[in-house]
Amino acid sequence: MAKIAVVFHSGYGHTRRLAQAVAEGANAELVAIDADGNLPEGGWETLAAASAIIFGTPTYMAGPSWQFKKFADASSKPWFSQAWKDKLFAGFTNSASTNGDKQVTLDYLFHLAMQHGGLWVGSGMMPANSKAATRNDVNWIGAFSGAMAQSPSDASAAEMFPGDLETGRLFGQRVADVARRLDR
Repeated sequence: MAKIAVVFHSGYGHTRRLAQAVAEGANAELVAIDADGNLPEGGWETLAAASAIIFGTPTYMAGPSWQFKKFADASSKPWFSQAWKDKLFAGFTNSASTNGDKQVTLDYLFHLAMQHGGLWVGSGMMPANSKAATRNDVNWIGAFSGAMAQSPSDASAAEMFPGDLETGRLFGQRVADVARRLDR
C-alpha cells in the first residue's frame, strides 16, 4: 500500500477540515504546518517516506498562506538532493470567495511539485455544472488541477459544504488509486 502524506496549513480551521477529508479518502497521514510555518517533529521524515505528497493551503490574497510558503521555501533542502523526485503530488485549497483566485494557488502548488521533479495528479472529476447543480454536489466549483472548496467568511469550519468535503474525500481517493496503480 502506498504511503501518502497530506501536508497543509489552515488559518481558521476550514482547510484543516478539508485536509481531513482528503486524508480520509487517501488513507493518508496528516502533517499540519503550524501558525509559525513549521512542521511538527518528524514531519520532514514523514514526507521523505511518503510515495505521494498532497499539499493543502488556504488561498489568501491570490496565493498560498505565508505559513505554507515558508514550508515550501524550506523544502529547498530535499529539492537540492532531489529527495522528492518522481513522487506523486497533488494539491487543494479553500477560500471565502467562490473564485477567490484559487486557481493561482493550485498553480503555485503544481509548480512547487514540478520544482521537486514530481508527478502531478489532478482531480479527475467532472464538474457539477448543470442548472440543477448545488453547492452540495461534488466538484461544484469545477476544479480539474486539484480540489477546491469555498467557505463563506462568516461560516465556521463545521458549516463547510458537504459537496466540498466529499470532493476532498474523492480527491484523496483518486491520489491513492493512482499511487496504487503505479505501485508507489
